[in-house]
This record gives sequence, structure tokens and C-alpha cells, in this order.
Amino acid sequence: MMYCRIKDVMTQEVVRAYGETPFKQIARLLSDNRISGLPVVDDEEKVIGVISETDLMQRQTHQDDGYEHRRVRRPKLTFSARTAAAKARARTADHLMTRPAITATPDHYVTEAAQIMREHGVERLPVVDDKGHLVGIVTRGDLLRVFLRTDDEIRREVSRRVVLGLDVPRCAVDVEVDAGVVTLRGHLRRRDDAELAAWIAAHVDGVVAVTSHLTHRPDTRARSTVVVSGHM
Repeated sequence: MMYCRIKDVMTQEVVRAYGETPFKQIARLLSDNRISGLPVVDDEEKVIGVISETDLMQRQTHQDDGYEHRRVRRPKLTFSARTAAAKARARTADHLMTRPAITATPDHYVTEAAQIMREHGVERLPVVDDKGHLVGIVTRGDLLRVFLRTDDEIRREVSRRVVLGLDVPRCAVDVEVDAGVVTLRGHLRRRDDAELAAWIAAHVDGVVAVTSHLTHRPDTRARSTVVVSGHM
């Protein structure tokens, strides 16, 4: 496979809280470590929830507005509103955290992690082993690291993947990379090979887009230019 896995980009030294960790200590952990969230674990280091800055801010947004407002009849609260109100009164991580935690495993691909974050609207994923023990954490910033690869690193990987995937000599496909944009040139046997080469290149970590100027034998059209977006 072409995507790197979460274990390649995750942080292994994880700042965490326990169920009994006090509110102010959680705030201090976030501030001192300059992070916006952390996992909550039990005594066996199994992830039981997560806390974000938003959870802590519930205390500010639900401050009492004054005596006269308490006398006004308010509409029945929704489930989410009741949850927010409960967090505003929380004194420990156990009542402040969001559960169950959305987690990932070290062998998830970074693309899968990005999809999980997008689907659940979260900015970080605790990484757990097959027994649910905390082994790391991955953030959106960690996933973006794949785009910090140098053009030379990308070029070498694209070339290697294309050669292996098509079973052709290295000289058959010339690979150029500029700011993450891959350009493919060369002559292949079949149109399918040219399309597969572009697909392979587009799915290498760090590739922003692919422009293919590959040609193929006369069984198909002469020359075509294909632009393919990167995988993330």
C-alpha cells in the first residue's frame, strides 16, 4: 500500500487525564503543553473519553445570567443542551469528558484517520492497541505532515511505486516533482498502464496533483494529458 500509517506520524508521549483529574488541573495540562485536547484513561490506561478546550469553555458559556433570568420560564432543554449544562457544572474529567472516545489504531492509514476526523468533527484521535490501551495520539497537524515531504523524496517514491506497479524498467517513466505536483513522461505499452501510473502517483503520500504526459502504443489515442488530484 502507498499510504503511511498512523504509527508513522503519531505522538507516542501522550498528555492524558484520569477520571478523577480536577477541572483546574486539566486546564493547566492543556495550557502548559499548548494542546487543545487530551484523552482520559482509566487505571489500566484504557481510553474512556476525550476532553477538548470546548468542553472546558462550557463553564464560561453557561454562567448564570443573574437572578432575574432565573425567574423566567425556559423551554425544555434538548439532550445536547443538557449535556453542555452538565459539563458546565463538572469538577472532574469523569463528568467533563465526551464519551465514548473516537479512536484509531496504529495500523490505520493516515487517509482513514483523516476520514474519521472529518466524519466525527474531531481534531485528534487517541491511538489504541487491540485491547484499548492508549499508545499514542494523532492530530490534524500530524496528518498534514505527509505534505511536508521534499520533492526529491516524493519523486523517488513515485518512481519506485510506478516501476513496481507496472513491472516496467525504471527508464520507462520519467518522474518530475515541483512543489508536490508530479509530472509523468514516457512511453508505455497500453493505455491502461498509463492510467494506472497516474493513479499510483496520485496515491503517494505528499502528492498534491499529477499531470500525465505518458504515451502508449497505437491501440489507443496518441497523447493525452491527465490531471489527477492528490489523495488527501
